[in-house]
Amino acid sequence: MTVRWLMTLGERTRPDVPTFAECPGLYEARAVALVDDAGQLFPILLEWRRAYGEDLTGWACQVEADDIEDLPPGVTENWGHDELRLDTMSGGYVKVSDYRDHQARAAVPPGNKVLMRP
Repeated sequence: MTVRWLMTLGERTRPDVPTFAECPGLYEARAVALVDDAGQLFPILLEWRRAYGEDLTGWACQVEADDIEDLPPGVTENWGHDELRLDTMSGGYVKVSDYRDHQARAAVPPGNKVLMRP
């Protein structure tokens, strides 16, 4: 199996939580995407925004899967909001919230392309 990014579409329907949508289940989401690279999530989310309206949140997670039509049981049973939250904002911007505490530093590429301060 290949490691890919899986994203579900969350729609903001609760007035008491106006800044982001709750993470829908894989089978309850209006749209689901499976891509090879995290950078591919952004144009998909913006396309969903054009198709479904302004107030959207994408919930994304790295999974081992080869086909969106046949996701492994471990992926479907454990789907949740423990990776990335991508919120659409006015002006076409996307705000990313990273919940990968244990993986965030490992995801930073080595070399001098990244400046990190304590």
